[in-house]
Amino acid sequence: MTTLRATDTPAYDFASYRSLENRQLIQRIGAVKSALGDRLLILGHHYQQDEVIELSDLRGDSLQLSQMAADSSQCRAIVFCGVHFMAETADILANRPERLTERGGERVSVVLPDLSAGCSMADMAAIEQVEAAWEDLGQHIDTSDLTPVTYINSAASLKAFCGKHGGIVCTSSNAAAVLRWALERTRRVFFFPDQHLGRNTALRMGITNEQMPVWHPLSDELGGNAAEDLRRSRIILWQGHCSVHQMFRPEHVVQFRQQVPGIRILVHPECPQEVNDLADVSGSTGKIIDTVSKAAAGTKWAIGTELHLVNRLKRDYPDQEIHFLSPVVCMCATMYRIDLAHLCWSLENLAAGHPVNVIRVDEETSRWSLVALERMLALK
Repeated sequence: MTTLRATDTPAYDFASYRSLENRQLIQRIGAVKSALGDRLLILGHHYQQDEVIELSDLRGDSLQLSQMAADSSQCRAIVFCGVHFMAETADILANRPERLTERGGERVSVVLPDLSAGCSMADMAAIEQVEAAWEDLGQHIDTSDLTPVTYINSAASLKAFCGKHGGIVCTSSNAAAVLRWALERTRRVFFFPDQHLGRNTALRMGITNEQMPVWHPLSDELGGNAAEDLRRSRIILWQGHCSVHQMFRPEHVVQFRQQVPGIRILVHPECPQEVNDLADVSGSTGKIIDTVSKAAAGTKWAIGTELHLVNRLKRDYPDQEIHFLSPVVCMCATMYRIDLAHLCWSLENLAAGHPVNVIRVDEETSRWSLVALERMLALK
């Protein structure tokens, strides 16, 4: 399991940072960055608030950021402005055996500025629930003919589960390739924790909803399914979702099409099927950014993904008309907990030799997680 820990004697107490103005925090963060130089990388996920993104050395999706940081030969400390599963992946990749050997055994420390920055989707699938579900499934189907697939947005313990059971990790951009890989090996896939990504991807591959029962982890028996439904399944979906993308509704799409002639709908595949089916383009965060960046001036978009990213696209591409798809504010609230105060506090403690909120995945979990991750990274 993952160790989330703060040092017993941090050099600086967080309470004193609350009263500092942004300009003071920015100046002090800059001082630490200058002092540590290439030994430090601050990673900023696309959903982060702008003032944190502006101070990040790298920005991107969670796996992309972890890979870039792990590939740095100089980096010895990562401060991940994201959520806990992202920091876990960074720790696993940055400290994999070959990297440790290259550094003479020196570990890269991974810090999460605020330990309360979690992920509601990842929390919807606990390892104990997945293990219990696997055992229950084994009473009715052959689990040797079942491949577990976990979305990158999951705890390291679930990645390790997949590694141990011949499974694999996927991202929103490679989910189709991963499912094809899995279904070439076994008849069925057990996909967790996001049902919408699994469903939307599989539908495009020709798999029907009737072949995709949903496993409800709190149900008393067989995840709320009949044994026959499980036996005829191709994809068994975990009942999980992203709290941000779950908010987008088909009526939002209909309203924009009625009010803005010529508008195009661009959504993330974590949105419900009813929204994906109505969209002009569905794709990962990277695909959303790439699609807008390549669009002609004057293109009109209604975008269904996290609010900070949509607002950033509005500013970056003022020659296009960009709208947020939902009338309700949809931001990643846990990501928002990482602010300048937490970033400055964690950096100054790091520079003082008393790192706080260090994320370190235990050796066994890291080893099996890496197996599942490397299976994914080997796919073309």
